[in-house]
Amino acid sequence: MTSTAPFLIFFLGALLVLLTRGRAQKITLLAVPLAGALNLFWLGAGAEWRVAFLDYELTPVRVDQLSLLFGYLFHLAAFLSIVFSLHLRDRLQHVSGLLYAGSALGAVFAGDLITLFVFWELLAITSSALILARRTPEAHGAAMRYLTIQVGSGVILLSGVILRAAQTGDIAFGQIGLDGLSGTLIFLAFGIKCCFPLLHNWATDAYPEATPTGTVFLSAFTTKVAVYCLARSFAGAEPLIYIGAVMTMFPIFFAVIENDLRRVLAYSMINQLGFMVCGVGLGTALALNGAVSHAFNDVIFKGLLFMSMGAVLYRTGKIDGSELGGLYKTMPWTAGFCIVGAASISAFPLFSGFVSKSMVMAAALEEGHPLVWLALLFASAGVFHHAGIKIPFFAFFAHDSGLRPKEAPLNMLIAMGLAAMVCVFNGCYPWLLYSFLPWPVDYQPYTAEHVLTQSQLLFFSALAFCWLKLSGLYPPELPSVNIDAEWVYRKAIPAALHRAYRVSGALRLEALARLQRRLQGVLRGIYRHHGPQGILARTWPTGSMAFWTTLLLGVYLIAYYFL
Repeated sequence: MTSTAPFLIFFLGALLVLLTRGRAQKITLLAVPLAGALNLFWLGAGAEWRVAFLDYELTPVRVDQLSLLFGYLFHLAAFLSIVFSLHLRDRLQHVSGLLYAGSALGAVFAGDLITLFVFWELLAITSSALILARRTPEAHGAAMRYLTIQVGSGVILLSGVILRAAQTGDIAFGQIGLDGLSGTLIFLAFGIKCCFPLLHNWATDAYPEATPTGTVFLSAFTTKVAVYCLARSFAGAEPLIYIGAVMTMFPIFFAVIENDLRRVLAYSMINQLGFMVCGVGLGTALALNGAVSHAFNDVIFKGLLFMSMGAVLYRTGKIDGSELGGLYKTMPWTAGFCIVGAASISAFPLFSGFVSKSMVMAAALEEGHPLVWLALLFASAGVFHHAGIKIPFFAFFAHDSGLRPKEAPLNMLIAMGLAAMVCVFNGCYPWLLYSFLPWPVDYQPYTAEHVLTQSQLLFFSALAFCWLKLSGLYPPELPSVNIDAEWVYRKAIPAALHRAYRVSGALRLEALARLQRRLQGVLRGIYRHHGPQGILARTWPTGSMAFWTTLLLGVYLIAYYFL
């Protein structure tokens, strides 16, 4: 059997979707990820394609165990996202979704940094279309900010690649490390896409403004490509341990007070990315397996949660917790699937998060980082509050909003049902997922100690939520917008630019006034000498002029004769 580059199937599929409509278009959409997965199976680990380019040898396709796992994950995520969006008649979203998924596959199978850069920028362009597709002023503004940051990340990546190529002549996409400026620039570029603290706001700003189906695509690819890149190039980098620990904690506080439930999930995504980043930083086989397996599980359960909120938004047109509630009465299947996603992200036993998140926490203790372990423990309790309880409670239960929408469309329910099945299967039987991990696995998640510890944590976290809610101390769902570090570029920088413009305008006016006064002085001098009454404009007697001319000529002749 012959095989082709994984991204080509999605790019060609996007072209076919652009040229078809109706049933043929839907069949094409479903066939693309299935054909891609079959092609990936034929390709197999160890495949490598090389192409000469100028003075370098590019590797547009390199398949190993790490890229293969992410490849299968992205095909599964693309299939679920496509099923969820089948009811749409929007070519822009369908084509952009396929191109976006294909760009993600191109990035994870890239064997050199130049190829990675190309797909890195394609990720930015294709994903921004899923935000613009909502066609609202808010979505347009968010898409422009998103695109600026994502393209900026690519510029930083290219700068690091050029420096590395100039210094070492090496453009291989492998272990890089933080030695030198080139490694630091590449690390920063990966960090932007991975939502490092203070670099994360593009996600909480743009994801909630995307279409109900577009957000499902967005949650699956960009940040997970960044996790893959960190695992490929910076495994064992100690700063990642502490960056990841901070990432797990700070989103909790913003998610608790956030009203927009899709923005809550965006903060929750950063929280989960923190576990992956911390695992990559620890760098052991257990930690890296935990990071990679949690990335796999997160794509599915976070996609499931975004699907449930997308279905709510599609049916009600509302997504703020203050405007929802009581939807379980007419959307029971969506509510049930949402609870499965909430249990998975909260790491309940028998759900997928339980079998992957604990690997990172165990590795933190094994490597002598008790404070980091405590941070991860706190974050595990916090995610149960804002994603495990808050999302299903305020959307489907809480107060009765009076909304009685229809159940989600059949294709949405099928996609959510498939994602829920994967969450439960991986939680009950994790060994199939473990068999695909790139490093040897020697870990048993279902020990009495682990089950008891996690159950106690979840129980007391739920008890704390109930007490805070009943006592009135839990932050109410207010119709407001909360911004954190994005205040810098959404408020501070525009205000500073406006102020600078006003100050520069005043200085410009003052400079023009001074120039005008100087010009007026010059003109007055010219007028004084050359005007009608000026000395150069007076009438001189003709005899006097002849006398002085003769005198000057005589002086000249005498001087010329004697000298």
